[in-house]
Amino acid sequence: MEVDHDGLEVLSRAECLRLLRTAVVGRLALTSGALPTVMPVNFTLRGNEVVFRTGRNAKLDAATDDAVVAFEADDIDHVTRTGWSVVVTGVAREITDPEVLSQDWVRRLPRWVPGGGSRVVAVSIDLVSGRRVVPRIPAMDGAR
Repeated sequence: MEVDHDGLEVLSRAECLRLLRTAVVGRLALTSGALPTVMPVNFTLRGNEVVFRTGRNAKLDAATDDAVVAFEADDIDHVTRTGWSVVVTGVAREITDPEVLSQDWVRRLPRWVPGGGSRVVAVSIDLVSGRRVVPRIPAMDGAR
């Protein structure tokens, strides 16, 4: 197991993708109007892409024109103080091909809000990194 300088377990690409498949909500980080913004989205992994549905939104318009974005998902256990975080960097594009949009998997995409949106956005998984906070074993009294 590889550990970084902060004591966090460094996750392999395969483990990062496995963990992403277990998450329900992620955060899309993009630039809109020259300012950084982060938006929560329900998503799914499809091949080598993070895919989500959205409506018309000026902020997300910036993420649908081959923009480089980041996507993050995590799971934290506040009681045990353990968890993981995965960050993907890739290019976002709107899926507009009618043949793809008519497929069942697209209709089953989770929606953040009831009614959701009609746009489908895919983010390529070009770079992926992840870390896991592993539980620490408390030192026993008097142990050295």
